[in-house]
Amino acid sequence: VFPPDRVTYEWIPRERNTHADRLANEAMDAGKRGEQWSPEASRADLATPAVPAPEGPPGDAAAGAARVREALASAGGAGVEDAATRDAPSRNDSTGAGEEALADADADADRRAAQAVATPSSGWAPADMGAPATFVLLRHGETPLTPQKRFSGSGGSDPSLSGIGREQAEKVAAALARRGTVQAVVASPLARTRETARIVAARLGLDVAVEDGLRETDFGAWEGLTFGEVRERYPEDLDAWLASPDVGPTGGGESFAATADRVAEARDKLLAEYRGRTVLLVTHVTPIKTMIRLALGAPPEALFRMELSAASLSAVAYYADGNASVRLFNDTSHLR
Repeated sequence: VFPPDRVTYEWIPRERNTHADRLANEAMDAGKRGEQWSPEASRADLATPAVPAPEGPPGDAAAGAARVREALASAGGAGVEDAATRDAPSRNDSTGAGEEALADADADADRRAAQAVATPSSGWAPADMGAPATFVLLRHGETPLTPQKRFSGSGGSDPSLSGIGREQAEKVAAALARRGTVQAVVASPLARTRETARIVAARLGLDVAVEDGLRETDFGAWEGLTFGEVRERYPEDLDAWLASPDVGPTGGGESFAATADRVAEARDKLLAEYRGRTVLLVTHVTPIKTMIRLALGAPPEALFRMELSAASLSAVAYYADGNASVRLFNDTSHLR
């Protein structure tokens, strides 16, 4: 599945992990009893028997897989989860922090499926919930307003991408094409996101669906202004906006609370539609920050404590039990 020139594997035989296994089991047993594991109480033997290296050259995935199958066949009963999770290839070195994080999200479904097969029905292991839905969140490329740091929401002039923005979209497209895991593309209805999405989708051979709930916040009378200009013209309104998520910008703008309700509704709709799939959502600063905030269970003021660059990638995995896992945030390695 992974290109051999970009990923290496090292298989650690189970026999060489026996001490680590014993320590892990002691810790899990202590946790089940509501106790804290301590080294003084450990009964794990430090001695680890020497074992021959696996057949085949270092990094030989076929030899490693054969040993895993043999261990699974011979383990039986309660030991099967050990064979599945501890004899499998244990190191994955790939280039690019962002691609590695996305690879982790892609591989998570496989790991969970393996655990479902290998884990007994009783014990500490979680029940299988199937593959998560993974939303890869892409902020659109630069527009003429981006480097000027001007408010650019859904109530303004709706600018298109600049030349730099189109170049950024091409670089994102190339990075995602290398990954090859995006199965659908959904965009906000605004021009800058639809243009970014079209460039990426063309490279991936996919169509672009539009979801109105992914649009940017309407910044009312602040559209097109810098923060400093808003401070000069509407100081009291700005202070109220910064103090409460329920307050909208001057002139009937949309509050962050209203944006969060809209984004959560769109998220739930897309989760139902793309269950268990990896979907690229091409959207804006506030919707992406909102999805990250909601996934983390962070308060509304967390929106002011995140930096989100143009054409950056973030990723969140959503599970059937309602839990979410933030896998990536504001990655721009593909732009370098």
